Amino acid sequence: MEKPSRGAAWDMTEGPPAAMILRFTVPMMIGNIFQQFYNLVDSIVVGRFVGSSELGGIGSAGSIHYLIFSLGYGISMGIGILISILYGAKEKERLTQAIYNGFYAVAGVSVLISLVGGLGAGTVLRWMQTPEEVFPYALTYLRVTMLGSAATMFYSAVSSVMRAFGDSRTPLYILIFASVVNVGLDLLLVVVFHLGVFGVAFATVVAQALSAALGFLFAFRRLPQFRWQKGALRPDKALLKKCVRLGFPIAGQNILIALSCIVLQVVVNGFGELVVTANIAVTRIEQLVQQPYGSLSSALSAYTGQNIGAGRTDRVRQGFRVGLLAMAGFSCVMVAVIQLFGREILSVFVADGEIVEIGARALRITSWFYLFLGLLYVVRGILNGAGDAAYSALNGIVEVCCRVGLAAPLTKIPRVGMWGCFLCSGLTWMITGLLSLVRYLTGRWKKTGGAVLAER
Repeated sequence: MEKPSRGAAWDMTEGPPAAMILRFTVPMMIGNIFQQFYNLVDSIVVGRFVGSSELGGIGSAGSIHYLIFSLGYGISMGIGILISILYGAKEKERLTQAIYNGFYAVAGVSVLISLVGGLGAGTVLRWMQTPEEVFPYALTYLRVTMLGSAATMFYSAVSSVMRAFGDSRTPLYILIFASVVNVGLDLLLVVVFHLGVFGVAFATVVAQALSAALGFLFAFRRLPQFRWQKGALRPDKALLKKCVRLGFPIAGQNILIALSCIVLQVVVNGFGELVVTANIAVTRIEQLVQQPYGSLSSALSAYTGQNIGAGRTDRVRQGFRVGLLAMAGFSCVMVAVIQLFGREILSVFVADGEIVEIGARALRITSWFYLFLGLLYVVRGILNGAGDAAYSALNGIVEVCCRVGLAAPLTKIPRVGMWGCFLCSGLTWMITGLLSLVRYLTGRWKKTGGAVLAER
């Protein structure tokens, strides 16, 4: 078995699936936690040193931020899927060209994000009925981060490429460094220079820019497939088409999920500043809880892509079982932690006792659905890695239908009220998780990788 080495490509088509997935997941999980640390630090610094209105502004911008960046993230994932399938199929001559054609797609998307995000942020915030007391802070945060979108997108793309080759360690090292920079700049710009929300947003952009630069440097030095070769920089219509075909459905999935979250945010905004701020704190905690799920999903995606490319569908099924067991164990632990210590965890983010009480109760509601959330992530990793583009689109549509159809009606039920916003999230996880499982069981994913390789 080829063992992973520092910064080297790793063939995951041979050897014990459980050990491989675990070794791949752990560095990615730590890295994703550090990435979420950006948001956590932003929230803690603003909540403790600025004010609750400013914190609410950052939170209100969160759904739009995710929506705008979804297109870039989707393209990045599409690049990673294509690379992992080609690597598993041992088509080495096409790898370098596929990498750089993927970056061309990311560059185009970055320009689009900067223009659309910067110009349309205010209009979308108004449509969301963002409370006036938090509106200016949300607008500032969005405009600054949109200007730095290119750095974020290119880091996402280069890390996706490294992970497709089985290297989950290098992105971890980069994120640790960038997180330290982000924390230092947050404290400097907010606590010392009193730049408030602008300082927080600017610190995040600088940290992401450093991540992108270091990502390219390490990839160029440690992955031979990343280095320039004769003809590799030439745009290739077929490869660009594949990146788009694989990436756009995932982007569409993320965009639809983001839209559904915006709809839910509109309902939350109707309950006033206290509930808005509590929801922000709950969202930050649940983003942290979801990192192991997301890391496992990404590991399964890279693992699946390589094995689909190699024609090893039996190993994909083994990986699915490993993912289910790991997910179930973690879910049980997190349900217990949230039920017992939810209030104490909330108090780290906000000092207002009323907000803490609202948030703690909300967490107790959503935590009962963590098992379904984990199931969703496991299946999504497998199917996305297999290049099942149809699933991505269907999954996004289902999430929109659930949140749009459930959010407002649940809040109208007597004695449910605002708690219906949080119950809506849990029920959405349950429905999408079960439907994703049905999609996996149909076995259609077994044919999608071969279709990607066959296209010229």
